[in-house]
Amino acid sequence: MARVLLCCSLLVRVEAFYSPSDDVVILTPSNFNREVIQSDNLWLIEFYAPWCGHCQRLTPDWKKAATALKGIVKVGAVDADEHKSLGSQYGISGFPTIKIFGANKNKPEQYQGGRTSQAIVDGAMNALRALVKERLSGSSGSSGYSKQSGGGSDGGSKKDVVELTDDNFDKMVLDSDDVWLVEFFAPWCGHCKNLEPEWAAAASAVKEQTKGKVRLGAVDATVHQAVSSRYGIRGFPTIKIFRKGEEPEDYQGGRSSGDIIARALDLFSDNAPAPELLEIIDEDVLKRTCEDSQLCIIGILPHILDTGASGRNGYLDVMAKMADKYKKKMWGWLWAEAGSQMELEASLGIGGFGYPAMAAINTRKMKFALLKGSFSDTGIHDFLRELSVGRGSTATLTGGVLPQIHSVEPWDGKDGQLPEEEEYDLSDVELDDDFDKKIEL
Repeated sequence: MARVLLCCSLLVRVEAFYSPSDDVVILTPSNFNREVIQSDNLWLIEFYAPWCGHCQRLTPDWKKAATALKGIVKVGAVDADEHKSLGSQYGISGFPTIKIFGANKNKPEQYQGGRTSQAIVDGAMNALRALVKERLSGSSGSSGYSKQSGGGSDGGSKKDVVELTDDNFDKMVLDSDDVWLVEFFAPWCGHCKNLEPEWAAAASAVKEQTKGKVRLGAVDATVHQAVSSRYGIRGFPTIKIFRKGEEPEDYQGGRSSGDIIARALDLFSDNAPAPELLEIIDEDVLKRTCEDSQLCIIGILPHILDTGASGRNGYLDVMAKMADKYKKKMWGWLWAEAGSQMELEASLGIGGFGYPAMAAINTRKMKFALLKGSFSDTGIHDFLRELSVGRGSTATLTGGVLPQIHSVEPWDGKDGQLPEEEEYDLSDVELDDDFDKKIEL
């Protein structure tokens, strides 16, 4: 009995990071939109997991910072292990992750400061000064949409929900290669008004995470009755999914932004090609691929003389298969031949032996993790799955910067060849008598 009580008490201590008596606001899918998205306050929000050791160590400093900032900046926390929809909505892949929700609540910024209470307070005050300066300049940063007040775009980039009409529907939706989620609404509909902020938040997140390959639109069915009648719209709001060349289907998911984003990402994954697996032939390839991705997966493959073309293609096939499996993550995928990028290998601690090897790099944090298991479907899948939930062990890149990358010739797809030895003609060389005597001996 004592052992059971001990286990229970330990579990409570691990899970109860924050309580209502703390100055840290506990956020969930049910209150996030009301507390954060519709708020004028600046928010610092920690996304954590109860089993995460770094999260446990951050807790006292997070509470202390929240108390110091009380009445000035709002400080919140999301258990992203329990509330995966919120974590997915904001691209959370490691713990703890801290985001700043400022003027544009639909596009929060990554907090890059230290993890002490003083550093957190300093970061919050810097963000607050920036917000005040932005408001003084007359820029609101809002990206919501107000379809009930007439729809339309008042600046394009500020509104990610596309207004669809009888005139533009076929061209924008049916003729597009993109996937569309379309809401048919009525201005007087209470459920439509409740959905509006969720739809707007989802539109911004989906646009960013799918690079515009999945889009959210809205049709005022009381005005644009031709297109609404075509699809048999009788209740509001009705959401339909449109894919080129296919019959539209009814959206069956939840109405929170997290639910909408999750479905949109599933649609994107179903239709998106696997990310391209590129060879690191110069610095531009590395920077372009890694800086545009949350994680960059890099394989260091044995020299072509050690494997031949068939062996190398086998390793590349394994990486390509994993790239397809994890394509929803939108990670970058690269490879290099052992010895071609020695500084990169040294910064990852894998130089000189142990090929093939693999590392996952976060260039924003200059952190990396190494594959400890086998370079196989199972080994790489286990490695990436752990990283996806923030459980992989990480280290800092040597020097805290990307290493020097050399320009090399791309692999031609063929077996390697040893360099030919240069032949020398010695027929005209005269040897002295002493040399002849030594030969005779």
